[in-house]
Amino acid sequence: MTDYSSLKRVPRSWLVQSKHDLEAATANAADGRHALACFLAQQSAEKAVVAFLYNHGAEHVWGHALADLCADATAFDQSFEFVKSIAGLLDKHYVGARYPQALIGGAPCETHEELDSERALEIAHDVFAGVEERLGLG
Repeated sequence: MTDYSSLKRVPRSWLVQSKHDLEAATANAADGRHALACFLAQQSAEKAVVAFLYNHGAEHVWGHALADLCADATAFDQSFEFVKSIAGLLDKHYVGARYPQALIGGAPCETHEELDSERALEIAHDVFAGVEERLGLG
């Protein structure tokens, strides 16, 4: 387990919750709850980027769109421009994986499949690992 004690309280809390959400996403995907896994993958990536922003001195982080959060992070690390192009793929799961009326094809539990959660988890793992590395933890 990675030691996050070098981080200040706020970014540490965000990163710990990000890791927890990623583990929960993995468990839900394994249980066939692909919509929930996709949402939790999005949440994990979002919280990891928020941890990065707070660690670099941001006082207030606002919003849920990963593409926007990564754009904010480029002020501290230009490599987030690349992260933004990948992480933004998770943004569709913020609403689409939760609300029955968000998708035309039916309830999220009926429309999200294994391939969706696999891809979402892959992206979330990459974002999380990238943030850990950029924080000197990976």
